[in-house]
Amino acid sequence: MSAELADVRVLIVEDEYLIALELAAALEDQGVAVIGPATTLAEAEALCRNTDGIDGAILDIDLRGEPVYPLADALRDNAVPFLFSTGCDASQIPARFIDVPRCEKPAGSAEVLRQFTRNLQLGGDAVTS
Repeated sequence: MSAELADVRVLIVEDEYLIALELAAALEDQGVAVIGPATTLAEAEALCRNTDGIDGAILDIDLRGEPVYPLADALRDNAVPFLFSTGCDASQIPARFIDVPRCEKPAGSAEVLRQFTRNLQLGGDAVTS
């Protein structure tokens, strides 16, 4: 467990069941309080409305053909850091998200966690593989 990540609340938005479960388990092993995983944009937005505070988010861009960008805009408006975990090419991502950290699939959960902690400054490189 990572002391730096203990009780950090992270929303997972991922439509691939096994990827979502692996990522949630890896986060929980580090002491993170996982919110979700949400598999649809509507489910993710509901979790945001009904959860008392989110410290960060890991977002799959394409949720069965529905883009996650409205949620990304809302997170940014509320100063919630996030990263994209996606199979989308960088050229497919809107310019307004050019600065958002991105982990390309098929990245494993350890790589996503490293990117998350490094780029979102939620504990540096505290995550172990």
